[in-house]
Amino acid sequence: MRDTRESRLLLVLLVAVAFALITVDIRGGDHSPLNGARDTAASVLGPVETGVAGAVQPVSDAFRSLRESGTSGDRIRALEQQNARLKQQVSSSDLVQSRSAELTKLLGVAGAGQYTIKAAQVVAIGAAQGFSWTVTIDIGSNDGISRDMTVINGDGLVGRVTTVSPETSTVLLASDPDFGVGTRMEGSGEIGFATGQGNGPMRVELLNGQARVRTGDRLVTFGSQNDRPFVPGVPVGTVVRVENTPGQLTRTVLVQPFVSFTTLDLVGVVVQPPATDPRYAVLPAKPATGH
Repeated sequence: MRDTRESRLLLVLLVAVAFALITVDIRGGDHSPLNGARDTAASVLGPVETGVAGAVQPVSDAFRSLRESGTSGDRIRALEQQNARLKQQVSSSDLVQSRSAELTKLLGVAGAGQYTIKAAQVVAIGAAQGFSWTVTIDIGSNDGISRDMTVINGDGLVGRVTTVSPETSTVLLASDPDFGVGTRMEGSGEIGFATGQGNGPMRVELLNGQARVRTGDRLVTFGSQNDRPFVPGVPVGTVVRVENTPGQLTRTVLVQPFVSFTTLDLVGVVVQPPATDPRYAVLPAKPATGH
């Protein structure tokens, strides 16, 4: 229909008639004179409404499906987050159990050697001393730590304290090439001097060139004057190779440390030495051999 003056007048007239009919219908209630007309319209338009509803239903279902899939996605994301939290809790629980086991071993070593220790956690590796084999622990002078104290863990000798700040300390590991410690051979008591070799076994020079030593023999720290930097009796390692050095004044052996320096976590700093040399009391029992 063209937008003319006549068409606009017709539109206004139709709107006015519609309002009039609505008013009459509302005022008439159940006795409205338009009920018959409304029923006729319903019978004519009902099938059309049903058809439209049928045509629209698949679209409605599609939108409902999308809404439900969104809700499912939210639930999936919530479950994934819950799963991640549970995994974290399990991981934290495993870490707590692992550290509890380490602490138990550490206290066992301290008790056997009668060492008074302060437990610490390794918080960094490779301190400010170049590329040396060092770790940083989370206790320092505020905790009574000072230079040249022995550091151990549940397996044996870790190293010695080299620098101290109020809250942290640097430990030079026994694997460092600049590390040296006096040793005593289990059983025979032969004395030697061990040096670190990085990832390799420690190198020990026994003072007696004729010392009888075999693979599997074990060594502990000999101890230092005034127990600094090393207290006596700390397990060092096991002989894995005896070098053939005929005619030499010393005898060289290679010793695999008891401590795994690449997996350090919980350690103990010896703040008070034992009253007496524990000798070999701290070494674990040798495994039983079959016949």
